[in-house]
Amino acid sequence: MKVAIIQLAYADGSEEGVEARAQRVAALVRQAGAGHDLVLLPELWSAGGFASTEWEERSQDLSGLADGDLPPALVPVAEATKEIGAVVHTGSHVERTAEPGEEGRNLWNTSVVLDPRGSVCATYRKIHRFGFGGGEPKLMEAGTELVVTELPAPADGARVALSTCYDLRFPELYRLQLDQGAELFLIPSAWPMARVEHWRLLLRARAVENQCFVLASNTAGTHAGVEMGGRSAVVDPSGAVLAEAGTGEETLSVELDLDEVARVRQGFPVLSDRRL
Repeated sequence: MKVAIIQLAYADGSEEGVEARAQRVAALVRQAGAGHDLVLLPELWSAGGFASTEWEERSQDLSGLADGDLPPALVPVAEATKEIGAVVHTGSHVERTAEPGEEGRNLWNTSVVLDPRGSVCATYRKIHRFGFGGGEPKLMEAGTELVVTELPAPADGARVALSTCYDLRFPELYRLQLDQGAELFLIPSAWPMARVEHWRLLLRARAVENQCFVLASNTAGTHAGVEMGGRSAVVDPSGAVLAEAGTGEETLSVELDLDEVARVRQGFPVLSDRRL
């Protein structure tokens, strides 16, 4: 399976709106994603990872996804998806719902995965909200459902688990996904430069402890005055970094052998020794 990870950058002070940015991202998907089976975009690229004051204005109504009714941020990306014939994880978006959640908020950090026809095949609402009482916890609801799904062709039927950015710090989430058959973790992110070494360490840790592939797409540039970390990466089930981006906008292209998961687990059967 050939995968592409798009590390998207944008700068403070840009006049680029949601629809203009979506057109630019769609062009990147066409250019960088052509010839790949799976494409991964970063977290909250349409709204700005740290631009919380803009989230309400830039939120997307995702209620019509099941009927093929896509919001403005996803329409051009879906067209690009159909053109390249790949599975595209569109990263995450600020979802707006008509009815509030349990905490009285109607915004969510929601990931959307498209099949090669441009139709939705999986969604995930971020469970762990970053902000220590501000940012996401103040403005967004928390997701509650684990998502592990088998991707359609041409993505080789890979069993992928969805998570987002700050989720990476909670290993119990990935253990639960492992128990649901995960072979590959897809992690869109908006991880800042200030803690980028945590990012690099945790990506390898999640791969090693679960003997899974990790595909992680981070953002670059500066979001709402926060310098982003970049360093998107592909890590194999033994913890080897197969590819890592720098700190600017770029695309990683990697060929994965999904049978490597079974080989690693058979060669070093640590998972069978679990007691708790």
